[in-house]
Amino acid sequence: MNKLDVTIYTPASSLRHPAKLVGEMFYDLWRGRELAWRLAVRDISAQYRQAALGVLWAFILPLANTVTWLFLNSAGIVSVGETVLPYAVYVFTGTMLWAIFMDALNAPLQQTTAAKAMLAKINFPREALIVSGIYQTLFNAAIKMLLLLMALVVMGIYPSWSWLLMPLGVLSLVLAGIALGLLITPIGMLYSDIGKALPLLMQFMMYLTPVVFPMPTAGLAEKVFQWNPLTPLILTSRDWLTGMQPDYLGYFVAVNAALLLLLFLVWVVYRAAMPILIERMSA
Repeated sequence: MNKLDVTIYTPASSLRHPAKLVGEMFYDLWRGRELAWRLAVRDISAQYRQAALGVLWAFILPLANTVTWLFLNSAGIVSVGETVLPYAVYVFTGTMLWAIFMDALNAPLQQTTAAKAMLAKINFPREALIVSGIYQTLFNAAIKMLLLLMALVVMGIYPSWSWLLMPLGVLSLVLAGIALGLLITPIGMLYSDIGKALPLLMQFMMYLTPVVFPMPTAGLAEKVFQWNPLTPLILTSRDWLTGMQPDYLGYFVAVNAALLLLLFLVWVVYRAAMPILIERMSA
């Protein structure tokens, strides 16, 4: 007969024993892999089964955003400026890449909030929720990228060897979204205002990232765009998509290294905060 795992809960903080905490984190990450997969399959099936247009929604919203900005630019309502690519290609690739980042950003809080009832009643590896969100984000990102590559061919951007590097661009955007999303998840579980304010904040953030606007060449705007860590992720991914030479490759690598460190640190915070959050939810 196999022995059952025994978990001992104490009032002492797990942060007092860092080595033990890290070991338990990776052990639970491995232990929750099957649950994460089952949750992801369930949620993806429900997501597309309940939508009449199915996977086309991954394409429709960025396309609508693109058409809006093309109209604003052509009508002179908004002066976008010169872009290195045809503006339709520039804005469409930017909005599709931004949509992947936003999916990843929302995933940790959405997954954890949706599982509140399960968290309060069942003891299971909490990392399974985050991994499930990553699986769903990658699945949706794959659909977006497939549709985007097909659209680029229609727009006159033909396949090149740089398309082979696109998975790195997608993974970097998912990494950025998951790290930042996991950072706000403990606060978001306590205060629903976080989830409501996030779309408004990120809409403003999009205008400070080269998604629909080209990189400024002078003034405060140039510094803001340059210091924005999402800038090299969007620009490098777009360059790979369109067969151009990346100008921010070193910056891209540095930001991803920092994001890996940030992801580990916020994972520790998430791990330490979950018992407190579950206790408050159960009260």
